[in-house]
Amino acid sequence: MEFDLENAQKAVGVIFRDPSLLETAFTHRSFLNENKHLHKPHNERMEFLGDAVLELVITDFLYVKYPKKNEGDLTLYRSSLVNTDSLAITAANLQINDYLMLSHGESKDTGRGRHSILADAVEAIIGAIYTDQGYDAAKDFILAHLAPRIEEIIEKKAWIDAKSLFQEKAQEVYGDTPHYDTTGEEGPDHDKNFQVTLFVGDKKISTATGKSKQEAAQEAAGLGLENEGWR
Repeated sequence: MEFDLENAQKAVGVIFRDPSLLETAFTHRSFLNENKHLHKPHNERMEFLGDAVLELVITDFLYVKYPKKNEGDLTLYRSSLVNTDSLAITAANLQINDYLMLSHGESKDTGRGRHSILADAVEAIIGAIYTDQGYDAAKDFILAHLAPRIEEIIEKKAWIDAKSLFQEKAQEVYGDTPHYDTTGEEGPDHDKNFQVTLFVGDKKISTATGKSKQEAAQEAAGLGLENEGWR
């Protein structure tokens, strides 16, 4: 599989000075595990960088846009803008999936795992833009493709803490308090992914992954709200 640089640049809306940076952003670890002869980097380091840039840009954006909101509300707004679901929506809008370099196995996955891969790719693209053209270019990309979602998030109350909302609804509907079990983890100690499953009593509601158990639990709660038709 050869990287489609021309169309990937069109999808992202940025012409790179160093095109190899964009190729790295689109390259998943699984692809290189299947093609060890290529000796190319995957996108995890770039994702790490992009995550930090994304958080700073969104924090600044929200701080300026909502001068009367307190720290707690701004934190929840930010979390809703930069979580896996939000980033995966951005990836779908940009058709990033069409240009990802994945293993044959990963390319067939259309579930929650693919959402996480797409979200990671968006962060890696932000890291690539920052490396290639600096902070302002990365900021322009984020403000164009992620920040505008804040109006919809507030309108739908998607910023409300998913775990709190799920607990409230579970107690109302089932008369029981939900609990979260860590059901898996993978990756090296410095870059682990945790899998958390949400239960109400013995009923399995949802399973999600995240960079921490807390993040995975939030993702599971959000997915649980969707599965139960509560949001």
